[in-house]
Amino acid sequence: MKPHTLIFDCDGVVLNSNAVKTEAFFEVCQPFGHAEAEQLVHYHVAHGGISRFAKFEYFITQILQRQFDAALHRQLTEQYGQTVYEALLSCELTPNLAYWRQRLADTQWAIVSGGAQTELRAVFRERGIDDWFDVGIYGSPTPKPKILRDQFDALSPYSASFIGDSRYDYQCATAANTAFAFMSDWTEVEDWRQFCEQNQIEHHPTVDAFLTQRFKE
Repeated sequence: MKPHTLIFDCDGVVLNSNAVKTEAFFEVCQPFGHAEAEQLVHYHVAHGGISRFAKFEYFITQILQRQFDAALHRQLTEQYGQTVYEALLSCELTPNLAYWRQRLADTQWAIVSGGAQTELRAVFRERGIDDWFDVGIYGSPTPKPKILRDQFDALSPYSASFIGDSRYDYQCATAANTAFAFMSDWTEVEDWRQFCEQNQIEHHPTVDAFLTQRFKE
């Protein structure tokens, strides 16, 4: 039997970075109007887990009501990336992850995030934790469903768990036929408890709590 694979979202699961990214969306878009920036923030929070590339496309075409502008889109995504990178290097890491990586040496770990893949790999390398995720660190612009389909197609609920903090993470895990656990401490889903109850989703405050429950002595 293959070792169990743990697939982690990044923001709000491995790193306490949801608030950092929400603030960055507002900061980058504020020059286009306070109300417009607020609209993107609301859209971002409601669609946690979807890439910045899709969100800035939405900002241009739906909020600003312009034709898609590739140059503006590139400007926004690059400015956003510069804004969040330093914060990602210093934001809180979920507790006891080093302990669990050592304890669960016979499991496989991966990151599947809506964050930019090159940025994620650089941040995790700089923080010295990239080698914990031996199956890979994946992110946008490739959407999560495609990553899960391309990289983890042969997995099942018995061999893999997706650990996330958004509705979208749950949808992606369900579509990929993997078990799902919701992390609540850092989520931006305000009605997360109701959402989990309605969908009978396993939930825990942190990764540490989830792994303690899942891998009891």
